[in-house]
Parts: sequence; structure tokens; C-alpha cells
Amino acid sequence: MSRILVTGGAGYIGSHFVHRYLKKHPEAPIVVVDNLSEGHRESLDGLKTVTLLQEDTGDRATMCSILQEHQIQTVIHFAASCYVGESQEQPAKYFENNCAKTLVLLDAMDHCGVKEIVFSSTCASYGNPDYVPIDESHPQMPINVYGTTKLMVEQALRAYALAKGWSYVALRYFNAAGADESGLIGEHHDPETHLIPLILQAALGKRNSIQIYGDDYDTPDGTCIRDYIHVNDLADAHIAAIKYLRCNPGGEVFNLGTRTGSSVLEVIDMCRKITGKEIPVQVSQRRPGDPAVLVSNAEKAHNLLGWQAQYDLERIVATAWHWEQASRY
Repeated sequence: MSRILVTGGAGYIGSHFVHRYLKKHPEAPIVVVDNLSEGHRESLDGLKTVTLLQEDTGDRATMCSILQEHQIQTVIHFAASCYVGESQEQPAKYFENNCAKTLVLLDAMDHCGVKEIVFSSTCASYGNPDYVPIDESHPQMPINVYGTTKLMVEQALRAYALAKGWSYVALRYFNAAGADESGLIGEHHDPETHLIPLILQAALGKRNSIQIYGDDYDTPDGTCIRDYIHVNDLADAHIAAIKYLRCNPGGEVFNLGTRTGSSVLEVIDMCRKITGKEIPVQVSQRRPGDPAVLVSNAEKAHNLLGWQAQYDLERIVATAWHWEQASRY
């Protein structure tokens, strides 16, 4: 079995991918590169075939050394900054972390003859949708810096595929959520900005209330609608993507979502149902860069990858609640 390199593999989605991959391939060697600025060493505890290297993808010499020493064939690239609001406030950070460092990684891969990559992209690259559910042919016109940086990397991958004969898959996530049922790994950001953990922290009394950023959108209840997808479903899609790119040279993109939208108020109500807690709510102004509705059409991933989401919103919230009550990190 060929060796894979997972950048950002100690982060939220990356660590779930590593665990899911090893469930299918228990003896597989995996090299994880993570600078641990957002990731957690504890998320990879006990995984004997995993080599965790605390390095930065923006260091070309180091990445070349790692790729060569470990005879890497395929890169799974999760490492990035990923907060929409922060990207609007600190654009330089996002262009540096998401674009410049990725270009360094691609250059190192090219130097070492590594031509396979699965890229963690985003539905934020679509911007305000012209229609929903959104399929992969929808125009990409991002309205925030985060989405812009991910689109730029997708364009770089297309260029490498055309010029260098690379194979790549770009996976455009909708809203990642939930945690592994084991309770060993889950979502933890500092500061936390994602809706479901914020609601659950309010349920635990760690926050006074949950903020709703705008209740005057053109949606049935006035709050934003998003397509929430379980992190293990995302991980499984990456596993399917590795198999796909090895049999299909060139590049391809896939949406990853459930094809079902839930409003902020609906998510809060589901959290109340799962936790049995009354969760106080406060309404604030809209955040810049937030479209009203983002819901996926994931038929392409189903047809070509043989993948579809297995977790509904209730199960997503239940796994997140299990993690939030006794998180390990």
C-alpha cells in the first residue's frame, strides 16, 4: 500500500480522516504534517502507524525532505485557516496560510515527483447562490476571503493537472459538524466560531446564550440556512477520493453535503431536543460574507465516488453533544 501524507492531520476534519482511514486500512502507514497552531496532538493518540511531524507546509525544504524520506505517493491537504469572519478581518493571514503555503507545498510535490492530491475545498467558493441546491457547475463567485483563497488553490490544481499531468480531487465541503461516536476525537477551536458547538456550550452553561447573526434573511424563519454534514461522512469521502484519483487521471471536483438545509433556529431546536436544555438566544447583526442559503447537490459524488452522507442532523447533534460533555482536548 502506498504511503499518504496528511497535512493538517491533527485538526478537526484531518484527524477524523486519519481515524476512518485506519479503520479501513489498519496497517497503513500515514505521515501527518501539522504545525499544531489549530490541531491537537491528542487527536492522534494511540495510532501506531501514524508519524506526526510538527512542521509547516510553507517550508519547502522540509516538505521536500518529508516527501522523499517517506516515499509519499498521495497528499491529502487539509491544512488551512478556515473562519469566514476572521478571513474578512485578516485577509493577509488567509492568503498566506491558504494560498502561499499551498503553492510551496505544490512546488515541493512537483520537485519530488508526487502527482496525486486530494484538496479540502469549500462551498464558500460559490458565493451567493443563483440557485439551490448548488451543483458543481454553479459559478464560483466567492463573497469572502476564505472562499476566495480556496478557489485560488483549485485554479492552481487545474494548472498543475494541465501542465504537469497531475491527478487531483477537490472536495467542496458544506458545513462540517459532529464528532466521532467513540468520543475520542471531536471539534475544538479556540476561539470557537461554529454554530453547533457554540449552541452546545450554551446548553452546558459555558456561554450565557447563543448569538444569531441576523434574523432578517430571505428564508422561512429569517435565519441562515446551511447544509450540515457529519465529519465522518467527510472523512469517508476523502477515502473514496483517493481511490478515484488513482483510476481517473486529471482533475475533478465534488460537492459534499446532505442535500438538506437547516436554518439556525432549526439547529437550535434540535440541540434543545438532544440536550433537554433550554438554550437562551440573542439576535445580533448580520456578519459580512454570509449568504442566506447554502445547500448542496451532491449527486455527482454519489454517482462517481459511490458516496453519500449517512448522518442526519439529529445524529450529527447527538455525536457533538456526546463529545462536548467530556471533550478530551
